[in-house]
Amino acid sequence: MESIRFVKKEEMNELLDLYKYLHSNDLPLPPNEKLETIWEDIMSNPLLRYFVLVFDRKFVSSCALSIIPNLTRGARPYALIENVVTHEKFRRNGYATKVLKNALEYAWKNQCYKVMLLTGSKNQGIHEFYEKVGFRKDIKIGFHAQNRNLDY
Repeated sequence: MESIRFVKKEEMNELLDLYKYLHSNDLPLPPNEKLETIWEDIMSNPLLRYFVLVFDRKFVSSCALSIIPNLTRGARPYALIENVVTHEKFRRNGYATKVLKNALEYAWKNQCYKVMLLTGSKNQGIHEFYEKVGFRKDIKIGFHAQNRNLDY
């Protein structure tokens, strides 16, 4: 049986296990005490939502949605989706589609006028997947700056 819901406070480790399928060369995580502080900050912020699809009590797909307050567009917020991931054994089953559609529906219910998503993938199939979910790459051009001097 599958369900889509918010990740619960006590489920940080399950989410981190799923994130192992997100980036093969990610930076090492900080000590657990720091992780728990970050997670507490995330869980206490009503503008941050982590969606998960659970299948047979296992996290199989997830994304993070950040709602950003705004003073333009009639003071309607906008949102950003990050960390879209599906467990490698559960890919191509429509789980990520369901998670993303759920996140989009939540953003629209919260009056967001747009939702943005960036991907570092050059895989055309992934681009087509995002377009099928409702994202368009022909509306705006995205730019990205990254801090390479991260230090834990």
